[in-house]
Amino acid sequence: MLLGLVGIVLPGLPTVPFLLLAAWAGGKGWPALEAWLLNHPRHGPAIRRWRERGAVPRRAKWAASGMMALSTCLLALSGAPLAVKAGAPLVMAAVALWLWRRPEA
Repeated sequence: MLLGLVGIVLPGLPTVPFLLLAAWAGGKGWPALEAWLLNHPRHGPAIRRWRERGAVPRRAKWAASGMMALSTCLLALSGAPLAVKAGAPLVMAAVALWLWRRPEA
């Protein structure tokens, strides 16, 4: 859960997968946490839509794509090795393609 919260402000670190993982793991070992996450007024509907249909809201798709683009730009300006500068954007492009193929809410 903490990694999901850090991902809100740190470019390149995803938020939703960590929240989904927290919901799954919490449900296995702590049913009260699962109930709290599923009934949360802000995050509950998104988690339920994901569980039921694998759906991702369009706004989340745009936000994720924008953060991946920003991360690619920052990576290009960094002193990272060329393999990282080429490989990471390819991975992010594959994730974006997968994400945009998901059904919407």
